[in-house]
Amino acid sequence: MSAIKNNYFLRKSLQISQRNNSVKIYLLTLTGDELIEIAGISRITRGDDGKIIGYQRPEVKNHVNEIADYLSSPNMLLAHPVILSFTSQVEFISSRGPKTSDGLAVAGNIKIPRTICNNQKPAWIVDGQQRVLAMAQCEDRSFVVPICAFITDSIDLQRDQFLRINNTKPLPRGLVTELLPEVSSPLPPKLAVRKIPSTLCNLLNEEKSSPFYRLIRRPSRHGLDQNGAILTDTVIIKMIEESLVNPSGCLFPFRNIASGEYDQTAIWDILVTFWTAVKTVFPDAWGLTPTESRLMHSVGMRCMGKLMDRIMGTVSAEQSREMLAYVVQELEVLTPYCRWTGGVWEGVGMQWNEVQSVHKHFSMLSNHLIRLYLENRNKTNIIR
Repeated sequence: MSAIKNNYFLRKSLQISQRNNSVKIYLLTLTGDELIEIAGISRITRGDDGKIIGYQRPEVKNHVNEIADYLSSPNMLLAHPVILSFTSQVEFISSRGPKTSDGLAVAGNIKIPRTICNNQKPAWIVDGQQRVLAMAQCEDRSFVVPICAFITDSIDLQRDQFLRINNTKPLPRGLVTELLPEVSSPLPPKLAVRKIPSTLCNLLNEEKSSPFYRLIRRPSRHGLDQNGAILTDTVIIKMIEESLVNPSGCLFPFRNIASGEYDQTAIWDILVTFWTAVKTVFPDAWGLTPTESRLMHSVGMRCMGKLMDRIMGTVSAEQSREMLAYVVQELEVLTPYCRWTGGVWEGVGMQWNEVQSVHKHFSMLSNHLIRLYLENRNKTNIIR
């Protein structure tokens, strides 16, 4: 039997231990009304200090409406549990007696306060936010909701579980990559390789010394001032990632494949030097929207990333800090041929704004730029 007191819920629950993990799992039930009352949604955003707060994506209204319609239907079946993270004010009280455990789980009661300090809710939704938002739209919320929960005050653990649960689901790539730097536990390989590019993407967007300062849109800045943020974070992350994982990339030597460690300082110096030079050489194309400038389009960013690999590939990290003028000089040989904001790309046979983010166009334009650079650089060196 369950009980509702004035200031807390008391629910029958099973406590499960996995290996020697100190964090227990709890299986219980709540009504839709009760779940809405005690559980909050930790939206991803950034605080005044620039640090990430929360982890959940924005509400998907059409999806929520579809779930609400289903939950209001007479034959609805809500079999998938909502996953909650309880604060440490939630308490599990094991039942007394010799038969409270079968060796796999312990029976007892879980005591959930209605509110905690400062009228905060005692639980955060780790998985199932769209379902809970849909429940709030239902007139009858007395139906029983299966709950799987754990107790922790660690936001890191909440983010870790959120990413693992959604690793095979179609979460927005930008949301996943922005959360990765905040997770301290070991990650699956396909997520781990995206962690350092996301960290660097954030630095490029937040550091005033960066040529990309406040030009990059990130999910955590949703609702904040994003005027001038004309690049998607996935474009920058992809550019960095390609250089890190490709043996011919200029960032590849700064990645230890065996240990998974990176020389972040060296990578940062190379990125800032090269892209500051790009901004210097192509000022009329820099900072415009992708529809106004193909340099700021994903295809332009990736193509210039390939040129970065060619120019910076023989440069040490120490040299990169002192060679902005050299990189500017190297890029200037391309200025007569680039058609970022108008004209026809000679040698490609396409109008400037016909180039799109498809493999064929990316391959054609990147090869064209590298060929022009090598040909004209050699001519310049002969004259010198």
